[in-house]
Amino acid sequence: MFFKARTGIVFLLVAFLVTLLVAGCGGGGASKGEVKEVKIGNILPLSGSAAPLGKIGKEAREMAVEEINAAGGIKSLGGAKIKMIFADSKGDPATGVAEAERLITQERVALITGTYQSGVALPVSEVTERYKVPFFVPVPSEDVITERGFKYVFRLAEKTSWRNREQVKFIQDMASKFGTPVKTVALIYEDTAWGQGAAKGWEKYLGEAGLQIVLKEPYPRNSSDLTPVVLKVKQLKPDIIFLCSYVSDAALLTNTFAEHKVKPLAFIGTSGGFADPVYFKTTGDNCEYFFDISTWEPDVNRPFSKEVNEKFKQKYGYDMNAEAVKAYVAMYVIKDALERAGSLDPEAIRKALAETKLTSGVTQMYAPEIAFDESGQMIHAPLVICQFRKVDGKMERVTVWPEKDARPGWKPVWPFPGWDKK
Repeated sequence: MFFKARTGIVFLLVAFLVTLLVAGCGGGGASKGEVKEVKIGNILPLSGSAAPLGKIGKEAREMAVEEINAAGGIKSLGGAKIKMIFADSKGDPATGVAEAERLITQERVALITGTYQSGVALPVSEVTERYKVPFFVPVPSEDVITERGFKYVFRLAEKTSWRNREQVKFIQDMASKFGTPVKTVALIYEDTAWGQGAAKGWEKYLGEAGLQIVLKEPYPRNSSDLTPVVLKVKQLKPDIIFLCSYVSDAALLTNTFAEHKVKPLAFIGTSGGFADPVYFKTTGDNCEYFFDISTWEPDVNRPFSKEVNEKFKQKYGYDMNAEAVKAYVAMYVIKDALERAGSLDPEAIRKALAETKLTSGVTQMYAPEIAFDESGQMIHAPLVICQFRKVDGKMERVTVWPEKDARPGWKPVWPFPGWDKK
């Protein structure tokens, strides 16, 4: 009888200690009074060739979280503060997977965000889906990320194919306005998931527009010499050159095109490396008159854009880019979902993200409405075309298309100066 009573006491004591431990960890389902912080895992390329964009994404997230925490944290969780836990993917898919496992099983994060590269996001999303932990994707754009029937993946970014669609619309519009018929196109792209996805999108929309692809040239990411690619392009003389590259390759291609005096109607980038702050530093005047596509530019007339960008510039010394804006806005979307979930239970957070509908506040600097379809894809992601132009002697990204979003007083320079009419 004594033994049974003693055993029961020990059992109750152990159960009580376990309960305290779980509550202290701030795990899923903890009540408002027990939650002191919300751990969010962030997987970014903080070293390697994409480190500059990993850095700007990290800074944008940190600025947003500072603002959220200073404003009272997550009020539905008793004012719990967001704690960011950063992990370096090094731009490597396997490292990204290992870090996702660690963040979930050891750090016990409530949610994961990242990863900049689509090639890292794809396998990381498989990990988060297996553990049923929400994965919020602000930047990676490869279409298939939200096309696998996953329930825990939510993407703020536009799909790569949407960029490709708008790029084709843009060249058709320019050809019509400037009387320069477009017939042939060359596709130059890095050979990971992102570049391969872009190639598929280009093929679809160029085919629908009746344009001929004369060169489809993938190349290994972080190449040391892309002269053979450039010489192929020079020989074929396509009207348009579409580019999908990370920063080191984007700069190398730009400089090599200039070296060999390749002058099509237009060079058109697909964000990525062309939006990297390092790009201008490594290309100088060689990038002048190149076009690029993005969802946001510092000169776009949208609510809160000027104020937030100015604060970021004062804090870090340079302007935001579209990737930074998406990273910044992502934290406010996550904050909104946490408020409505009122819990760290992954299923409650997933449900809240799925029901998101933001039509006011700072998120409007990215889009008038933020909502997700059944696949977790952001429904309305606006896109603009900018051109690299000198403003007061300094290279800038100047929004030129569509006309309603263009910087006042600026129009696209088309065709590329020195264009070889053949």
